Amino acid sequence: MVATALTIAGSDSGGGAGIQADLKTFAAHGVYGMSAITALTAQNTRTVTRVEPASPAMIAAQIAAVFDDIAVGAVKIGMLGGAEAIAAVTGALEGRGAPVVLDPVMVAKSGDALLADDAVTALAAALPMADILTPNLPEAARLLGAESAADEAAMTEQGRALMARGPRAVLMKGGHGGGESCVDLLVSAQGITRLEAPRRATRNTHGTGCTLSAAIAAGLAKGHGTEAAVRAAHAYLQGALAAADRLAIGGGHGPVHHFHAVWPDG
Repeated sequence: MVATALTIAGSDSGGGAGIQADLKTFAAHGVYGMSAITALTAQNTRTVTRVEPASPAMIAAQIAAVFDDIAVGAVKIGMLGGAEAIAAVTGALEGRGAPVVLDPVMVAKSGDALLADDAVTALAAALPMADILTPNLPEAARLLGAESAADEAAMTEQGRALMARGPRAVLMKGGHGGGESCVDLLVSAQGITRLEAPRRATRNTHGTGCTLSAAIAAGLAKGHGTEAAVRAAHAYLQGALAAADRLAIGGGHGPVHHFHAVWPDG
């Protein structure tokens, strides 16, 4: 049977992030993707001009429709948008059993807010549903009510603080840090796994967080363990970033190249 994964996230009309990035990532990994759309966004590589949330009932209905008919190997959760949507997703996934990768999406690459301020508390309370939480440094700080981590020691400390709130593992993403290298830290009961890569000289980084979390979900759907899924997803994203400039999409922060391994260079 083919591996399957469900993405619960917002739609990106520009195709670089959200549902679109997740489904591309699943496909690139040979995983059959399904979706539950939490919001429609009018956006491109430069900005987000409009956001219309789906009703909580519709979000829950989409999730139920998928689970009632299709075996779900893993779930990736991205943009949720509000406290009611968070409650709908939490309730719809209760007792389903599939591993969950939670990407706490709060701000678009353009800088536009994607998660209302009053929903942060609700998201923090929902962290126990996550098998793997994948915050960047500002997201981790906001969930904890702290300053952004400035070094690996602080990243480790915040990762452990987030784990104490319920997730089985936390991937602290260092893309917002400084230096020539980008360091991610996987914090789990097994210890700390350090993942380092050169910081890429490209502005085409739209959808990196969505892509990484979706790739982790794809690995879990294929039966990989947490560390193996995270390592493979990290390597995949580095390839997608290295090839991002080949796409030349839009005039702002363009997308990473989800199909870098299968599309011809030309």
